[in-house]
Amino acid sequence: MKQIPQEEKIMKKLEAGVLTADGFLGNDQRSFFEIIESDKAELEKFDKTSREAGERLRYFYDSSVYAYDGPIIVDENYEIENQTVRGFLLCPFSHPGRYPKGELRIKNLKLNKEIKVTPLNIHLIEEHGFFEGKGSSHRLEIKDLMEVIF
Repeated sequence: MKQIPQEEKIMKKLEAGVLTADGFLGNDQRSFFEIIESDKAELEKFDKTSREAGERLRYFYDSSVYAYDGPIIVDENYEIENQTVRGFLLCPFSHPGRYPKGELRIKNLKLNKEIKVTPLNIHLIEEHGFFEGKGSSHRLEIKDLMEVIF
């Protein structure tokens, strides 16, 4: 199926070297539509939506944003650490806003499993249902994400 100009612009922004050095697709050859649909189907196995996953991640981020002294405990079961660096990133889907650079580490203490997520990841998941392509440095695998945050 032929892409419309807006879709072509998005695909270009997802490539390595455009908005970020590594891009958002990794070694995934699928279009962003195919990635989103595949991840949506995977989320359905857990009876969750990308909006719910994004809101849960945002909850952890918001809980940690003012914790400058290292990790904090949230809801007695999660160790959260927010590491920030200078700068901002833009949404490849041309959504307004700038997203702080940095990384949020979320550790489920009961399972002893953790994930890492960026503020831009949270936005991409919550607003666009985009978990990034396979092989991307910030790809969040649905199974791992669901185990850790819910």
